[in-house]
Amino acid sequence: MTEAPYSPSGAMPKAGRGADDTGPRITALETFSTPLVGFVRLTTEDGAQGWGQMSTYNADITTQVFHRQIAPWALGRGIDALEAIVDEIPEREHKYPGTYLMRALAGLDTAAWDWRGKAAGKPVAELLGGSAGELRAYASSMRRDITPEAEAERMLRLREAHGFDAFKMRVGAECGRDVDEWPGRTEAIVPAMRRALGDDAALLADGNSGFSPTRAIEVGRLLEANGVEHFEEPCRFWKLEETAEVTAALDLDVAGGEQDWDLETWRRMIDMRAVDIVQPDILYVGGMTRAMQVARMGAEAGLPCTPHAANLSLVTLFTMHLMRALPHPGRYLELSIEGPDYYPWQDELFVQSPYAVSGGRIRVSDAPGWGVEISPDWLAKSTYQASEADI
Repeated sequence: MTEAPYSPSGAMPKAGRGADDTGPRITALETFSTPLVGFVRLTTEDGAQGWGQMSTYNADITTQVFHRQIAPWALGRGIDALEAIVDEIPEREHKYPGTYLMRALAGLDTAAWDWRGKAAGKPVAELLGGSAGELRAYASSMRRDITPEAEAERMLRLREAHGFDAFKMRVGAECGRDVDEWPGRTEAIVPAMRRALGDDAALLADGNSGFSPTRAIEVGRLLEANGVEHFEEPCRFWKLEETAEVTAALDLDVAGGEQDWDLETWRRMIDMRAVDIVQPDILYVGGMTRAMQVARMGAEAGLPCTPHAANLSLVTLFTMHLMRALPHPGRYLELSIEGPDYYPWQDELFVQSPYAVSGGRIRVSDAPGWGVEISPDWLAKSTYQASEADI
């Protein structure tokens, strides 16, 4: 479905040019969206293009934010000014801080990085200071509506098929206020996973803001007793002091930050050592440029970065490139194991999937940019909008 191009009225902001505005100017920003997924195509005055993605979920709403509050500040700017634009937009739109602005900004940022990679003939990972190559992936479950036995069985099948040696389970209930998904599930799934997968498997657990500090510490002791090495988002993520209390009490690594988009919150989280591992989500935090800022803050404090990547849209490919360039990478790439029964919308997004796993490892190719092509069939079914520069 196609909508008419969006043209800002005279009352809307117009991008200004600065000292960083070298390189071809951005002349068009197009979006292709559904309620769940939103892709961005950036075009410069020389006709070159790059593809990016806004965050999944309510992507149709994010698309409106993109055309109203992101595109006007970027159109007409030189592509070399990306970092300046990403830094300026939150200030230009200071009356509207929050996740939607960052989810939309990520679409601009990731499209510009693809443009840069294609222009240079290099993968984005190399532009960020890294390289193409392999990453160790962990099999990341998104499900709580599954028995411990069934979860362990599917992890065993994945190990046999793809060679995974690291696995993440869900404990508690999402924002559960100490109420488990069903009584006793947490106490059952942790030892069940260890028994089924053996002592050599790396195990991780995700609480999704499910616990109070007292209960999180109890669960953390259970995890430690079963050799689980990573406890993600144990407490309400917006209560940094709660997470810091758990981190101080436990020996295993506490991870967090996937929901956080504000760089000052990130700075406070890192300064107070609320977590042992930082986990920015590239599309929640505002794109690759801002994710690298978080990773560098963490690295300066000695904290590794294991970004959040919970589905097989472009966010995981972005994360793969980022992890190949991080100053202090974590041990694993998060790789969702959920298929069409859980995420039916992620099928057929690409001409060829970039997510082949062998021996528990996944590869960043040396193809320019992101190295992936969005499916023309998917694009044809999406809602199209465009913002264009008046230059």
